[in-house]
Amino acid sequence: MQSRSGPPAWRASRRTIVAGLAVGVAMGKEAAWAAGGGSMPGFAYVGCRTSRERNARGDGISVYRIGADGGWTRVQLVGDLVNPSYLAFDRSCSFLYTVHGDGSEASAFRIDPESGQLSFLNRVSTGGRNPVHLMPDPTNRFMVVANHIVADGVKSGIASLPIHEDGRLGAPVDVVPFDGKIGPHRVEQPFPKPHQVEFDPSGRFIVVPDKGCDRVLVFTIDAAGKLHQAAETPARETSGPRHVAFHPTVPYAYVVNELDSTVVAYRFDRQSGALTPFQIVSALSEDFTGNSRGSEIAVSRDGRYLYASNRGADTVATFAIDRANGRLEWRGSVPAGGRTPRFFALKGDAMFVANEEGHNIVRFAIRVDGRPRDPVVVAETGSPTSIVFGG
Repeated sequence: MQSRSGPPAWRASRRTIVAGLAVGVAMGKEAAWAAGGGSMPGFAYVGCRTSRERNARGDGISVYRIGADGGWTRVQLVGDLVNPSYLAFDRSCSFLYTVHGDGSEASAFRIDPESGQLSFLNRVSTGGRNPVHLMPDPTNRFMVVANHIVADGVKSGIASLPIHEDGRLGAPVDVVPFDGKIGPHRVEQPFPKPHQVEFDPSGRFIVVPDKGCDRVLVFTIDAAGKLHQAAETPARETSGPRHVAFHPTVPYAYVVNELDSTVVAYRFDRQSGALTPFQIVSALSEDFTGNSRGSEIAVSRDGRYLYASNRGADTVATFAIDRANGRLEWRGSVPAGGRTPRFFALKGDAMFVANEEGHNIVRFAIRVDGRPRDPVVVAETGSPTSIVFGG
């Protein structure tokens, strides 16, 4: 048992404010904007689904200028892209990267620091199929990618791609195919399905929720870009681990499970990377009796609150975090402002929800009690799936 005074503090890195709403790596001017409550001008980059197979209405990557009044104005559309479904910056926020969902590639773009607009650099194979998430390593020399499905004889797994000095991506230097006992869900768990590659706050470990095998894997990456498994933790059958979020100051991690819309709290061993579960809670209100899928998860900058979104219920749940023991306490949920809140991002004192089938992005104010309130549609856009902020 941890004492009521709480576990030892750990060093919080300048980590990704992700969403997909992807939120990419937040540094420099992005961190300054977040510290200022999100009221300063900047840019938002929005990824989406584009393919008919997904019944999508997206057109590509949209670049929005955010005014001092919080209004969004689109200044660029990078079209002719197939399913740029998740976005991430490099560690300097000079380049933007996207995976192409349902495909097998990732693309790199240069960001103009004044206009915020994107210039295409190159496109490379990710070494697998349906890449769904990517993140740069702490050295900014490698991009780690999660390849979600098995297809055409290629296994699902994770890969590392070199990031060249000019921002271009190189061919994979390591591809780790996943094997394991699949979960019992006959439709959603036909094979291992890694869904995220999230670095812990120290940057030492990569946590990979595996929806297909009901487990959470942990890897390290060496100076040559080679990936090494460090730990594995089983999850409840048919839970489908999807995304993970870390507490910014104490060693706790939280995983949202897609298939049952639950959140699991873990103790995180900073030396070994091992995750030890100690609590599971529903992300759905007790009176919701329909079908739903968990999607995104995030911890507030001050570490007091955790948020999880649900597709089907179309809500965002709020939990209070007890810093002394990491346990979660339900604080309610709010409608997402549209259908299928695939991702959301926290920025300053606001939450931005990307409603994939609602075709909009909704801003919520985060009040002092941690609850999202006062929804405002800031952009009407086709099938949004991710957002990163810069400026």
